[in-house]
Amino acid sequence: MVESTRARSDEPQSDPRKTDALSAGPVPVGTPTVRSAFDEDHPPSAELISDCVHCGFCLPTCPTYTLWGEEMDSPRGRIDLMKAGLQGAPLSDTMVQHFDACLGCMACVTACPSGVQYDKLIEATRVQVERHHTRSPGDRAMRAAIFALFPYKKRLRALRGPLRAYQASGLPKVVRGSGLLDRLAPKLAAMEGLAPVLEKREKLPERVPATGTRRAVVGMLTGCVQGEFFPGVNAATARVLAAEGCDVIIPRKQGCCGALSVHNGRQEEAESFARATVDAFEAAGVDTVVVNAAGCGSSMKEYADVLADDPDYADRAKAFSAKVRDVSEFLAELGSVAPRHPLEVTVAYHDACHLGHAQGIRSQPRSLLREIPGLQLREIAEAEVCCGSAGIWNVLNPEPARELGDRKARNIAGTGAELLVTANPGCLMQVSSSLERQGTRIGLAHTIEVIDASIRGLPVTTLGPQH
Repeated sequence: MVESTRARSDEPQSDPRKTDALSAGPVPVGTPTVRSAFDEDHPPSAELISDCVHCGFCLPTCPTYTLWGEEMDSPRGRIDLMKAGLQGAPLSDTMVQHFDACLGCMACVTACPSGVQYDKLIEATRVQVERHHTRSPGDRAMRAAIFALFPYKKRLRALRGPLRAYQASGLPKVVRGSGLLDRLAPKLAAMEGLAPVLEKREKLPERVPATGTRRAVVGMLTGCVQGEFFPGVNAATARVLAAEGCDVIIPRKQGCCGALSVHNGRQEEAESFARATVDAFEAAGVDTVVVNAAGCGSSMKEYADVLADDPDYADRAKAFSAKVRDVSEFLAELGSVAPRHPLEVTVAYHDACHLGHAQGIRSQPRSLLREIPGLQLREIAEAEVCCGSAGIWNVLNPEPARELGDRKARNIAGTGAELLVTANPGCLMQVSSSLERQGTRIGLAHTIEVIDASIRGLPVTTLGPQH
């Protein structure tokens, strides 16, 4: 786990831990051979590594460099470690620590003037880490629990009952107020604090017909956390798509898209989820696959890379990825026909990292929001810096995640907006927790929920819980 007590400075600090990877010097004759960090099965690309010219444009946008000011916890520092691994340096605990500390937010990809594909480098590196590094028993147990639960809808659904009972009991206030869980089990405390107040689960039909003239036939991903913790987002997505003239197909056999597995180096698991998702939507016979969770959409657009070595799926995955669209991206392409009713509200829009940085989708959600009469859009300071969610990063690294979340919450509060809007369930949970902690009262909603409320003529008070 990365500690949040690292020293900070305005200038990059030398990191004594990097000497094990970069400055070890010649190996004395007779020293036992140490296995190098990476094997020959798709290590991080030396060619992509060479694209980095160490200009430093990535530094101000990197969350961990922003927190600690340490070179090895910046994108270019991690690229140096990858280069050392390719040159034969061992995969030490400290090297892994720096790789694990990366949120995978891809802000550096946006900032880089040289076009360094850091996203491909870190994902390849994480596969190597999972293949060759032995984690501590506690870390292994936590990761095993996370991946035994979150990618499986039925297991998440079974958790809803006990979680709703716990939330209704009043115990969350007692637990959080005492601080005992934070001291005894900080990762468990992080999970408890992130859990949203559960909405009533809406069961969607397998087909939602278009309103009026049919303009498209689309498949809809319901997601794992999105479907069970934020079911209202899926219901709103189906309604908006139908109102805009789409037949919406919701395959019953769809499961996890594999995004968490992709982003954490769990290669075989990611491939299995990707194959099942391709199968489910191919059988649905849709023109487009619409996704309302930024992390899921980002990974599904990369299926061609995930399944590139599978002769039975490589071409199918490429064709599938070409059909994937974020819901805001698709609606902007399609054009609006459903009338918008006024919503008199000031909105701060938060760019989810895997929407803005990974998919390059920034203007579309803003343009859709600006179509709503009466809505005023405000920008958030330091918009490029991650809120600290990053999939499961905030659970595995609760202290630095809290620092990033609190920083984001302060910037959101600084807008004076009445409603915070974003496009990813992880961001909604992370930001909600941070806003609650600092006592800021503001509504939270997914972009599609705001559009749905406008189309249906609902009042602003129906949008999102207050914090």
